[in-house]
Amino acid sequence: MNTTMRTLLAGGTAAAALLASGVAAHAATATATATASQAVTAYPAYKKPAIFGTSFQADPGHDFTKGIHSRHNGILRGWITDVRDGVAEYEPIKWKRSKTTEGYFVGPPEGDVTAYASPIAKDVVFLSAYGCKPVMAAMTVDRNTGLGAKRCPASVLVKRHDKQRQPSLITVHQGKIVKVQEIYTP
Repeated sequence: MNTTMRTLLAGGTAAAALLASGVAAHAATATATATASQAVTAYPAYKKPAIFGTSFQADPGHDFTKGIHSRHNGILRGWITDVRDGVAEYEPIKWKRSKTTEGYFVGPPEGDVTAYASPIAKDVVFLSAYGCKPVMAAMTVDRNTGLGAKRCPASVLVKRHDKQRQPSLITVHQGKIVKVQEIYTP
């Protein structure tokens, strides 16, 4: 073999090794990104209910006669009614059509025991439809869905939802509230 041929062969081998290491580095980065993404949302992607559904969502197998306790895994269209010592009480809501307006959300009738209680996860994801300030003046909504898009600290979630009932999609995983996404209502 002549010198030119050896040089070309060595250069080709070096290029192949460089390309392979670049592909491996890219794959490692993609895997690390996927793992970090799963760490942020370490629960399955549950099916979202109809945002303006006109009936209360069922929780098959939930026994309301055994006192107030956590809902099964999934997403509930509901609102938080009380927060005490890091535990939120919440209930399902439904959209009620109106003759004078588009409608409004309502909870179960007075005396109904359809309510849940779950601890709020320390790393809860709170997506606000009204910004993170105490005064809910800003609109921070995904225009396609009408759902909150601004991530705010858990302290804002607790302060806001303890004082007023704000329609939301509440995600429960393994007995804890892991995500609350507000529903924008004009």
